[in-house]
Amino acid sequence: MVEFPQTLEAAIVQAQSATQAAIAAGYTRLQIDLLLPELKPTPIAFQYLSIFSSMGAGLKVFFTDAGAAALARRDWGETSFNICSLDVAGSRQTTSVEELVSPADELFLLIAPSSVEVSPVEQVCTAAGDRPVVLFTPRLEDIGAVGIGYAARKIRERFLNTFEPCYYLRPFDRTALLRCYPAPWQVWLETDNTYALVAEELEKPSTERLEQLLQAGGAQASPKRTVIEEMQRFLRALGQ
Repeated sequence: MVEFPQTLEAAIVQAQSATQAAIAAGYTRLQIDLLLPELKPTPIAFQYLSIFSSMGAGLKVFFTDAGAAALARRDWGETSFNICSLDVAGSRQTTSVEELVSPADELFLLIAPSSVEVSPVEQVCTAAGDRPVVLFTPRLEDIGAVGIGYAARKIRERFLNTFEPCYYLRPFDRTALLRCYPAPWQVWLETDNTYALVAEELEKPSTERLEQLLQAGGAQASPKRTVIEEMQRFLRALGQ
């Protein structure tokens, strides 16, 4: 039975558990979504990746660019794993993304890649083969903004659909959508400063389906909050 996380730390623990369960089940393309825009992904990722501490140098962490990788090295201090950047293929360096994927690597963690990094993400996955690749808080949905054609966009969408959303947490207006593998997608409704489970779905519900489930669960119409107001309220609910 999945419980709604009462703190951010609890959500990270759930994400770790979901990752381990998905890898044990044979998944090699995993996605972790903590859709809380006011939270910076780097410190959260550092807490999350502690589950891979036994891998040592077998873990390779990719940031979107050399600047972000350098900041992580500064903030995280000395680590047993390697920190790289996805922008090497487009930089002045002669090293390519594929060359950074070595036979000794066991698992790859890509932190907050955006639509601009879809191509190097694909390169990492190709070079990784059947080794696990984890996308941590990616920002890949808006791939149309890259300026590629319709056919190429569909190919990229199909590639992104190969990732299993093993953990997903997103607040809406007085509701939240949660998925913690192997549990199904869950719709939670805020009641008396807590969250109650109102529905479960095998597939991620669309906006229309979410509204139907909430109405069936007894959600009452209420004044809408802005996205920022909702995120601030949700973070306060998580004890931040």
